[in-house]
Amino acid sequence: MTEKTMSMRDALNSALDEALRTDDRVFLLGEDLADPAAGVNAVTRGLATNHGHDRVMNTPISEAAIVGAAIGAAVEGYLPVAEIMIMDFIGIAMDQIVNHAAKLRYMSGGRTTAPVTVRTAIFAGTGSGGTHSQSLEAWFMHVPGLKVVYPSTPADAKGLLLSSIFDPDPVLFIEASRLYGVKGAVPQGDGIRIPIGKADIKRPGKDVTIITYGLAVGQSLQVAETLAEEGIDAEVIDLRTLLPLDMETVLESVGRTRRAVIVHNATTFAGPGAEIAAQLNEKMFGELLEPVKRVGAQFTPIPARASEAVVTLGIEDILSTVRSTLKAAHV
Repeated sequence: MTEKTMSMRDALNSALDEALRTDDRVFLLGEDLADPAAGVNAVTRGLATNHGHDRVMNTPISEAAIVGAAIGAAVEGYLPVAEIMIMDFIGIAMDQIVNHAAKLRYMSGGRTTAPVTVRTAIFAGTGSGGTHSQSLEAWFMHVPGLKVVYPSTPADAKGLLLSSIFDPDPVLFIEASRLYGVKGAVPQGDGIRIPIGKADIKRPGKDVTIITYGLAVGQSLQVAETLAEEGIDAEVIDLRTLLPLDMETVLESVGRTRRAVIVHNATTFAGPGAEIAAQLNEKMFGELLEPVKRVGAQFTPIPARASEAVVTLGIEDILSTVRSTLKAAHV
């Protein structure tokens, strides 16, 4: 299989292009998605030109209308990909996502599904302000019937987006805006779909397991390299999917290292790490050498501009937390 070095933005564009080309049921809708604007993040650049404005459609500025229309089309047999420009705006479409898309399979006794993909972007750490920088993925992990995907690399972004588009159930697909420019090798074609619900060990190790996803994966890998210079061998697990959660991979890793730190850009309080820590403590209490620790954003509204760095996740936060799990160990 051939590979090409691509940015995550281009990998996502490639996945959408592939889906539009191979299946007439696929169409995109959202605010300013069509050329020449191609969306605020330019992920859809060129797609309307190549596939037509009837398949890459601009919508009114109404998140409820965007997702509502997508769900209706999905029920009729289409495979819509709806874009919510910034995740902070997704609350306006919460009723459509939580009470309609997520419930259709169950309320119809399995006769009707909602194969809709909702793409959205997180602008955490960009200084975009209190209503443009929140990481709200934990909201949707609490909703049975949804799938929640959050890739960290260009290859994972392409493979997971293709899997999401062709999944029979609704998928919330989260993208970190700070990763759009990150480059990596991406397999070409449609044969590289990554199963939803399967984590990936981005770096093997034996002393401590760092469990993370999305934007925090790169930060955690940097921390692992720093720790390696200190003689600490950290394993880094990229969850890739938050719902369903691949606890099997997490438990296997922590069973070997017996220490765990969960890292994410969402707030530590009631964040995704809370569920993972609870499960680890319930299933491995007698095996853990240290309590499971979590590190994330502070539980406070996002301040404006440069002040955001004070409350968001940083490399030093991860380093100090991981080191604290090994303070009593001779590594």
